[in-house]
Amino acid sequence: MAIKRRRAKVIKIGSVRIGGDYVVAIQSMAKTATTDIDKTVAQIKRLEGFGCEIVRLAVGNSSDALALRKIKASVKIPLVADIHFDWRLALAAIDNGADKIRLNPGNIYKKAEVREIVCALKQNKIPLRIGVNSGSVRTDTTKRLSMPDKLVKCALDYLKLVEAFKFYDNVISLKGSNVRDTLCAYRKIAKLCDYPLHLGVTASGFPFSGAIKSGIALGALLLEGIGDTIRVSLTDRPEREIETARTILEALGLRHFRPEVISCPTCGRCQVDLVGIVKELESKLSTIPARQRFSGGDYRLSTRPPKVAVMGCVVNGPGEAKEADIGIAFGKREGLLFRKGRPIKKVSSDKCIGILIKEISKSNQKPEYRNQSFDKLRTGGE
Repeated sequence: MAIKRRRAKVIKIGSVRIGGDYVVAIQSMAKTATTDIDKTVAQIKRLEGFGCEIVRLAVGNSSDALALRKIKASVKIPLVADIHFDWRLALAAIDNGADKIRLNPGNIYKKAEVREIVCALKQNKIPLRIGVNSGSVRTDTTKRLSMPDKLVKCALDYLKLVEAFKFYDNVISLKGSNVRDTLCAYRKIAKLCDYPLHLGVTASGFPFSGAIKSGIALGALLLEGIGDTIRVSLTDRPEREIETARTILEALGLRHFRPEVISCPTCGRCQVDLVGIVKELESKLSTIPARQRFSGGDYRLSTRPPKVAVMGCVVNGPGEAKEADIGIAFGKREGLLFRKGRPIKKVSSDKCIGILIKEISKSNQKPEYRNQSFDKLRTGGE
């Protein structure tokens, strides 16, 4: 059953649009010093190769703001300037080509300062992310509220402030450091405005547990149709953030980037090194270009990638392999290869990876797999 998306206002971030019928965009944040232009550009290009579509940069001083211009000239994806404490840095970032400004209502909230930023945003047609985090919520007006209500009130108060200046190109994020607060806050705000929502869990902890927390929180919200762009925050390489985000979207059927692989967890019946086979297949598949392409700011319809089953024994193996586009069900040291539900030939375990890759490559060249969930995507204009 298709997910019914919450209808959000369309916001343009550089060449990328979010909200409306546009697919959920993937974000990350550069973890290099912004003033180290070479390292920052190299990291952004790596992220882009992994599927990142929007990247945020820390702008903590005027040198960071000035570096934006050179970085922007060397990369293709939109740049978001992350601003805290000093409102003048937002103006400098706008002057140097930022595609979006992120402000933290917990530390930039004076009316006169916000007015100056909003005027510059309007003049340059740049959107604003109102980025509320549980760790920096102002407590002078929210002392008696629960954390989700604090996050929502903070965002709504800030919206009221910027809307008073007739500014409506806003994106909102309400990031708690635990799953329940995050879920509750986003569910509340989703009913109270039509702005696009940037999903994320902040300060999520160890890399593995952080990925699990993000998967639960973001997955639950996306299943409910809530969310227009996501950032998985991990204490890890930013490439891991993109991999995790892609996996979440693929698991929900919202985006397709690579062949879908199903494999059994193995047990005492398995007589081949299925764990090694699956790991090697995963490594090989990472070199195959993603089926979903992003070009010129427009998300295009894509073909559905093939479903690949790699099963370790005769209990469920043949059935799963028959249901997949390409499948292999192993017995003792060899497996039976299936294509479109039909058995093709027996394959030895030491040669199966190469054969599977060839079969997947053949399927990728055929246009018969259509991703119906993207049929109503807009591919230009608003």
